[in-house]
Amino acid sequence: MQSSISAALRRSKRVAGRFADRVAGRFAGGLPAFGGALVVAFAVLLVPAAARAQTNPVPTVRPATAQSSPRAAAEAVERARSLIAQDKREEALAVIERALGSSPADAQLRFQRAVLLAQAGRTDDAIDAFTELTREFPELPEPYNNLAALRAQRGELDLAREALQEALRALPSYSLAHENLGDVQLRLAERSYQRAIDADGGNRAAREKLERTRELIARLSPAAPAAAADDPAPRPAPSPGAGAPSAPASPSH
Repeated sequence: MQSSISAALRRSKRVAGRFADRVAGRFAGGLPAFGGALVVAFAVLLVPAAARAQTNPVPTVRPATAQSSPRAAAEAVERARSLIAQDKREEALAVIERALGSSPADAQLRFQRAVLLAQAGRTDDAIDAFTELTREFPELPEPYNNLAALRAQRGELDLAREALQEALRALPSYSLAHENLGDVQLRLAERSYQRAIDADGGNRAAREKLERTRELIARLSPAAPAAAADDPAPRPAPSPGAGAPSAPASPSH
């Protein structure tokens, strides 16, 4: 699992900056600016895996206040990025959460927080955080992509597909979401062939298709012999810092 996440983070560097650009465009009318702070989708090849234990619930998001400081938010993201590069993710999360105290509506801070929660194994909290982002910023595709990656990781393939479709409605040219959707559909095909065999053990055509589908999945996995998390499935998007992951139903760094 760790190896696939690391590989995804390295790969996602090429999409770094796009999320920040879209967020900046969202607030072009004089609302919070992001000073170039970088946040990308948390992309990682995900496959059905056991859900992590839930930790503290995500706090209710408050509206921006007069005390909100875009400059302080951007500095917090940069500081968190530096800590992430040193593999000090808990400290990075603490920095982000402190900054959110004064800038609770900052999209990049919230995205970075969601990414760090996912990387810490706080899957339920990360799903809540990405879901809130999709509700408040439906035009941004990366939160949908990362939400899909987490859903796929838990084996919730139908929900992962829905999230990726929303990402593509927001940005039809979002290559990572298209790729992740293909991976999710491959897993869905595997599931359907298996169900066909369960319903009729003598269905040779379904059995052959299942075998070929699984062979393809094995070839597409970043590390076929590795843990289940290396199977082809949606990848999440990266966070502001070390690089952005890519996703088939995928979170970012």
